Amino acid sequence: MSRENLTRWTLVVGLLGSGLVFGAPPAKPAPTKEMLEKAKTSFTRNCAACHGEKGDASGQMAAVLVPKPRNFLKDPFKKGNKPEEIFQTLATGIPGSTMVAFTQLPEEERWALAYYVNELQKPGSVLGGNKPKGGKGKK
Repeated sequence: MSRENLTRWTLVVGLLGSGLVFGAPPAKPAPTKEMLEKAKTSFTRNCAACHGEKGDASGQMAAVLVPKPRNFLKDPFKKGNKPEEIFQTLATGIPGSTMVAFTQLPEEERWALAYYVNELQKPGSVLGGNKPKGGKGKK
């Protein structure tokens, strides 16, 4: 193999390994209180009509959607409930459902929403959506 071909091959392998050719997943930021506060506003604007203000699938559109929107407080997630999986769902939507992609939202806002939705499913969440029953939460 010539030196020129070796250089090209090294470049291609390096690009493939780095994710630049296929698109690396976006960097996952650490959640902050400020991020979650901004996400609440975004959730109200973009998600609450279907998922409800508290994420309990009680939004005004929920009654007419088929399939029904996810109840973040108790329903399992089709594509995973980790923030990176929720982020991916926000980026691609769920084919065959009424969950559309939210690619119009900046990446930072989609990450914030992913963390926000993830918090909604936690008993005793700081967001106030899912309160533990009987004053006790899961440990």
